[in-house]
Amino acid sequence: MTDGTTPRAAKRPRWSRRNPFPATVVENTLLTAPESSKEVRHLVLDIAGSGLDYLPGDAVNVTPANEPALVAAIVERLGVPADTVITDRKGDRTLAQALTHGFEITSVSPYLLDHLANARGHAEVAALLAGDRARLDAWARGRDVLDLLNLDAEWFPTPEALLAELKPLTARTYSISSSPTVHEGAIHLTPATVRHFATDEWGDGRDRGGAASTYLADRVQPGDTVGIYLTPNKSFRLPEPDTDIIMIGPGTGIAPFRAFVHERANDDGSGRNWLFHGARDRDQDFLYRDEIVQMHHDGSLDRLDVAFSREQEDKVYVQHLMDGHGEDIYTWLRDGAVLYVCGDADRMAADVENALASIIAEHGEVDDADARAELERLRSEGRYLRDVY
Repeated sequence: MTDGTTPRAAKRPRWSRRNPFPATVVENTLLTAPESSKEVRHLVLDIAGSGLDYLPGDAVNVTPANEPALVAAIVERLGVPADTVITDRKGDRTLAQALTHGFEITSVSPYLLDHLANARGHAEVAALLAGDRARLDAWARGRDVLDLLNLDAEWFPTPEALLAELKPLTARTYSISSSPTVHEGAIHLTPATVRHFATDEWGDGRDRGGAASTYLADRVQPGDTVGIYLTPNKSFRLPEPDTDIIMIGPGTGIAPFRAFVHERANDDGSGRNWLFHGARDRDQDFLYRDEIVQMHHDGSLDRLDVAFSREQEDKVYVQHLMDGHGEDIYTWLRDGAVLYVCGDADRMAADVENALASIIAEHGEVDDADARAELERLRSEGRYLRDVY
């Protein structure tokens, strides 16, 4: 500049929920076999030049769009044209646009339930809201906004009245399955697609699906863009390169551990890597099988144990494999290893914790209370880390 000052570097945009980065889809492939009962995909997103910096263990938020067929069915149920213009906090847009991009419609809205119970006097819904929360959750599981509209055949709310009872559409969070040093300029995701067939009170059945997972599986192709922003996970970080790690991640819980192993294979540390993974069938849903097996063969992954739950009469899960390696797990932990758990919070995480407590009790020769206290000590030291959902 002529006045002798140094030009100020252009400020990078701050990507966020309100301002997601439009990442270009490079790859969108099916990881599981077509005949598998599970559907898991591998997505590669181009983030070159975005300024999005992440570390292994971090997560990314994906801004979804609702399924066109469900949007059309709700519009038809309301009995108005899809191009009806509505005005909300986003300004003027069509009803179809609002339902596609603005509101949660694949799950039950608590506001809509409350409206049905109180304003519409729906006895069944009122009883559910007044009763046990577990019963309400069980009833709501798998239902969506169209189901609620159909509970009252005489109810035809205006578009504005319906939208006022819905929650805003929120981003879905996925663990990042890539390493920033190995997969430079890219983010990899390993999303499981949520699909199920359900019938309503009148016996009419239709396909249902998760908003983000079906969006990524069915309506996003290479060359398209997906809105994303990062969520750092500072409580799920790799230790120093010379520290041993044990990773327990069945199903899509393998995602951050794929990132961990790639990252550790690219450093000069002496820390060993041990992975426990779980799948239903070796040939149908062992995620990243060829890659993981190769990493084991080349030494990037020092130990690999995979539970195939459906390949024998009695189901085998990761906690059962842990029981068979209890002495080694105890020794690794005693000598300073960090243990990670990623995946289902409802059952798997508790089963794994119970297995760990049993291992510590047996090989540490302590009772269950002391074993649980030891787990709490490991947790407080940052050596027992969980990312469960």
